[in-house]
Amino acid sequence: MEKRGFRPTALYSVAAGRAFCTATPPAYAVIDLRLEDGMGLDVVEVLRKNRADARIVVLTGYGAIATAVAAVKIGATDYLAKPADANDVTHALLAMPGDKPPPPENPMSANRVSREHIQRVFELCGRNVSETARRLNMHRRTLQRILAKRSPR
Repeated sequence: MEKRGFRPTALYSVAAGRAFCTATPPAYAVIDLRLEDGMGLDVVEVLRKNRADARIVVLTGYGAIATAVAAVKIGATDYLAKPADANDVTHALLAMPGDKPPPPENPMSANRVSREHIQRVFELCGRNVSETARRLNMHRRTLQRILAKRSPR
C-alpha cells in the first residue's frame, strides 16, 4: 500500500484498533473481520464515530452475506473477500460514493467458494464432521470425502 501512496499502520487486535482510531482516526482503513481478540466490526464502529468521512474496507477470509451487510450498515465503505488483490483494495478505498466496483480480475471458482463455505462451517462446528454434515444437510461420508480432497483453485 506504500507504493500506492498510503502510510499503513499495522495493528493486530480490536483493543489496539479502537485506541488508534480514537486517538488519531485515519482517513483510510483496511480492517480484517477477525482479529486476535474479537471482530474487526468493533473497530469500524469506533472509526466511523470518530471520523465520519473515513473510507473503510473490511477484509475477510469467510465471505458471508450477513457479515457483509453488518459491515456496511455500521459504516464500512466496502467488503472484500481474501485473498484480496492490492489493486482491489486501492480501488475500494478510492472509489467515489455510488461507484460500482469493477468485476474481479481473478474471481474464485464456484468449487473453491463451495469448499471454503464447507471449511468455514466445519471450523465453526469445532471440526466435528457429524455436526457439520447435519448443518450442511449432507451425508457424513460425503463430507468426509470432500474434506479429504485437496482444496480447488
